[in-house]
Amino acid sequence: MTPPSTAPSAWRVVWWFGFVSLSADMVYEGARSVYGPLLAALGASAVVVGLVTGAGEAVALVLRLAFGPLADRTGRYWSLTILGYGLTAVCVPLLALAPRLGAAGLGFAATMILLERLGKAVRSPSKSALLAYVAAAVGRGRGFGVHKALDQVGAFAGPLLVAGVVALGSLWWGMAVLAVPGAIAMLLLFTLRRRVPDPGVYDAQAAAVPAAGAAERRGWWAEAVGAGLSGDFFRYAVAASLTTGALVTFGIIGYHLTVEGLVPVAAVPVVYAGAMAVEAVAALLVGSIYDSTGPRVLLVVPVLVALVPALALGSALAAVVVGVVAWGSAQGVQDSTVKAVIADLVEAPRRATAYGVFAGIQGLLAIVGGVGAGWLYERSLPALVAVVAVSQGVALVLLVDTFRRSALRHRAG
Repeated sequence: MTPPSTAPSAWRVVWWFGFVSLSADMVYEGARSVYGPLLAALGASAVVVGLVTGAGEAVALVLRLAFGPLADRTGRYWSLTILGYGLTAVCVPLLALAPRLGAAGLGFAATMILLERLGKAVRSPSKSALLAYVAAAVGRGRGFGVHKALDQVGAFAGPLLVAGVVALGSLWWGMAVLAVPGAIAMLLLFTLRRRVPDPGVYDAQAAAVPAAGAAERRGWWAEAVGAGLSGDFFRYAVAASLTTGALVTFGIIGYHLTVEGLVPVAAVPVVYAGAMAVEAVAALLVGSIYDSTGPRVLLVVPVLVALVPALALGSALAAVVVGVVAWGSAQGVQDSTVKAVIADLVEAPRRATAYGVFAGIQGLLAIVGGVGAGWLYERSLPALVAVVAVSQGVALVLLVDTFRRSALRHRAG
């Protein structure tokens, strides 16, 4: 199947998806850049910051176990994508109300953060499935890489916007102003939905985006746990999830920067913006390498993750900056090229399900990692560094074994 003559080119659609993500990332990455100081201002300890940010990542990941199969069963990829972005556009600006709620402010802020992350869970499997169809026409590594790079422009601009407002004297107005890019994201998304109702026409190997029939052959719970997905997929999911769970959240890094007095609160989002710029470069670079050389380029991720706590949670600002660069590089690869691998491992009618299962495994380790990092941070930084290093050694072994098995199977086929 080929796109109708009136349809925009595949590259143009990739860029449009990227601009939607750019605007939305201004919202939630702008907020995430100050979650540590924001929660601390409401009375949270390091453990609470680790719990809320780790639980937020878990919500964003684990609940995709439900929303991935739901997308494949119903074919409502666009509806779920729009709903998910809508939750983010609404919940983040509402954080501005937290200090006005007295003792309930911390609970309210935690709830808004978790609901914003729920929006991520609702939209991500569907959005990734839609993008995978379009990216098939341009090279999935490059398609996901360009999308992630545009995404990171927003992740860079959002924290800078917040930093500017905070520097003028109000952390909470920094949240309120994010309503503007949220509204832009929704306008762009509705326009894209109208222009490209079926991105499946860009993938020569797929019949159409709605493919609910394939999912209906299995029960709901079987779908949620990935019944029928390959062993290569699950080995890859566990290995990649070990890197996700061990990568300390920026909430912990921002908390460290603040409580140690390494930078003023207004500078924390600037540091985060720098990390987002690194993410964009890493996504483009590794995405291009992936299309040329294959998945072994991902073996660099465990190395980067292992470096983060040793550097980013230190007492020397120069080392912290290097650690933040390593953090941004790992994030960029995890959020772009990692998804391209899944699209190549799984058939089109089950991609949203696979993205959901993959994210669910990531989320289980993310909450353990978030709470564990906060707990170890308060007790023993060397122990935190050692635990992360051991976990990344295991992840590296699993990745090498998975890529070897997949290559052997591909040659045999």
